[in-house]
Amino acid sequence: MQYRTLGRTGVQVSTLVLGAMNFGSLGRTTQDEATAMVDAALDAGINLIDTADWYSQGESEEMVGKAIAGRRDDLVLATKAAMPMSDERNHRGGSRRWLVTALDNSLRRLGVDHVDLYQIHRWDPSTSDEETLSALTDLQRAGKIRYVGSSTFPAYRIVQGQWAAREHHLSRYVTEQPGYSILQRGIETHVLPVTEQYGLGVLAWSPLASGWLSGAIREGREITTSRSSFMPQRFDTSIPSNRAKMAAVEQLAELADASGLTLIQLALGFVTAHRAVTSAIIGPRTMDHLHSQLAAADTALSSDVLDAIDAIVAPGVDLAPDEKHDTPPALLDATLRRR
Repeated sequence: MQYRTLGRTGVQVSTLVLGAMNFGSLGRTTQDEATAMVDAALDAGINLIDTADWYSQGESEEMVGKAIAGRRDDLVLATKAAMPMSDERNHRGGSRRWLVTALDNSLRRLGVDHVDLYQIHRWDPSTSDEETLSALTDLQRAGKIRYVGSSTFPAYRIVQGQWAAREHHLSRYVTEQPGYSILQRGIETHVLPVTEQYGLGVLAWSPLASGWLSGAIREGREITTSRSSFMPQRFDTSIPSNRAKMAAVEQLAELADASGLTLIQLALGFVTAHRAVTSAIIGPRTMDHLHSQLAAADTALSSDVLDAIDAIVAPGVDLAPDEKHDTPPALLDATLRRR
């Protein structure tokens, strides 16, 4: 396992992060399975676990808490807030009212007195940066969190957050967690240059592109992955963007084979090769998934392989732009761009 400094924090983290989104009902993962995966990940050298209150409505945090009991100090623990936790309109977002409650709920579920990294899961357009950062600063001073981060923020919101922290003398976001893979490279044009400018650590989620780069999805095969059962539109090969992904996957599989690598090693090695990326978040659902992804822990791609990837999917290109999560709201809601 390799280790890098998380932005400018001085904290050393593994280049692979154990993501716990599949722990619980979403991934149909039991507590025993989750604990076994945590054990194996820690044994392999992973020292950062990332979860969120929204994952299976708190069940993921509860499973992580039980799995790390007795060894809290051996790892860097990260969670997130801001996504809806109930139908109540104020049980979401970045307001002080909600974040104080959400963090206490997360700490209780995790069975700890603090988290190392507390991230705003999505930018909340209805809440000012000053409001959110002020709450996070107070929670940090109270010792309940060590660092604060953002997740899937558009580049301009990352800049705005940095400006607001400086203007109001508040804690600043020290990490960003964007979606990034060979098939979705759009953040190379805007987000990653900004994170480099401000010295943010980058924890990239979905480096296997929701399973497209796992090796399980190939031309002529029926797509039966877990993700395809509840996100069918992302795997419907009658959709042009999905056909483009399939064509790229076939070329990437040939490249991986010619390079003596698995497709997973190629995909994870690509993400961690970018100088702005600190770590890639893996989200195994089974122990077999975990072992296949841990095999990429020390993968280092040559310049020739990286150039060949660029020829298949050009730098800065998203093959499925409609799947992005950091699109400005006005591009999605016509009422926000009409007078």
